[in-house]
Amino acid sequence: MLDTACKSLIAGVAALALLAMPLHATAANSTPGNELPVEDVQTFAEIFERIKRAYVDEVDDSTLLRNAMRGMLSELDPHSAYLDQDEFRTLRESTQGEFGGIGIEVGMEDGQLTVITPIDDTPASRAGLQSRDLIISVEGQSTDRMSLQEAVNLMRGEPGTDLEITIQRRGEDSPREITLTREVIRSESVRSELLEPGYGYLRVSQFQNRTGEQVRQALARMEADAPLDGLVLDLRNNPGGVLQAAVAVSDAFLDSGLIVYTEGRLADSELSFSANRDTAAPDVPLVVLINGGSASAAEIVAGALQDQRRAVVMGTESFGKGSVQQVMPLGNGDGLKLTTALYYTPNGRSIQAQGIVPDVEVVRGRLEVTESSRQLRESDLEGHLRSREETRERSAGSERLRDDYQLNEALNLLKALNVVGQRRSAAG
Repeated sequence: MLDTACKSLIAGVAALALLAMPLHATAANSTPGNELPVEDVQTFAEIFERIKRAYVDEVDDSTLLRNAMRGMLSELDPHSAYLDQDEFRTLRESTQGEFGGIGIEVGMEDGQLTVITPIDDTPASRAGLQSRDLIISVEGQSTDRMSLQEAVNLMRGEPGTDLEITIQRRGEDSPREITLTREVIRSESVRSELLEPGYGYLRVSQFQNRTGEQVRQALARMEADAPLDGLVLDLRNNPGGVLQAAVAVSDAFLDSGLIVYTEGRLADSELSFSANRDTAAPDVPLVVLINGGSASAAEIVAGALQDQRRAVVMGTESFGKGSVQQVMPLGNGDGLKLTTALYYTPNGRSIQAQGIVPDVEVVRGRLEVTESSRQLRESDLEGHLRSREETRERSAGSERLRDDYQLNEALNLLKALNVVGQRRSAAG
């Protein structure tokens, strides 16, 4: 028999069901979806009562109801979640670019806690964590059946404290146990430098509130002395972030046309964003680097520049996270993160579970120069005749080029595009 509390619960939920109906709805003319199923409400109340009466440990009503809400959201998709006050604050902090932890973006893939990407220059990246690593335990606790938010809460903490995780890398037989020391993660989302004279490198590690402004400032610095002959926009292992920042970065290279649009069930979830005429670098030859760690906002930028034929996208297929999460404050100070729409590229491609396929596939590799690759040349001979032209010292180039095969290929492609462009101009 149900006790008085559970009968009251059924009555309360049933009352809410009636309030949720349109005023004109009745048992005879109501349509599916307008009312709560009373039988399921009764089953919920029965389970609630049995847990209260028979579970091995006593559990208070508030905990049970919050767990029910968490479960209701977690079963929708990997990104919807109920956020308590601490989790809600942590989410806001991460968009500002400062939080305490190990510097890692994680998600659920086939029910397993998976590394999407480590953030640049953080304990996670320095320890060598890679995209697609499976995290099988955190602080000795198995991540099996652990929610995404629970895992994030365990990994974040006070700077200077240690965190033990166990990962399983694809292709390896044995798991790895790794100890990391938490830091205050102040992630600068934009870095830039010249790879060689005339060829710029722009790294965006995640999309924060000021990323668009920082990209424009970086472009201005690189073009201070002379216009760029080419630019590599590196979005590898970029987990995404703020939608408006992705639009702003795309807009830095586009002077017209659609950037991204969203579609959902509600009218306010259907949005579209287009480029403005005020563009920082409308004509610089551009190569965008992506990989399996490029997700969400990074895929929006790559997809927009690809569809607009503004850039050559190079690397490997991106992650495929194309859903929009709206963060809503609740009356009790907690928050709700709910998937409300899907992203689409200018040509109408859905990013969700599809990802961005590069124009030129280049897998990750290591560039090695063999000893025999340096052949004897005329200039090496003793007493050789010197050219009448002044000798020019060759630039050693950026240290980034030494071990990054994909980046070298992007630079080579930019040089080839310039050669083709110059010859066409000369022919014309």
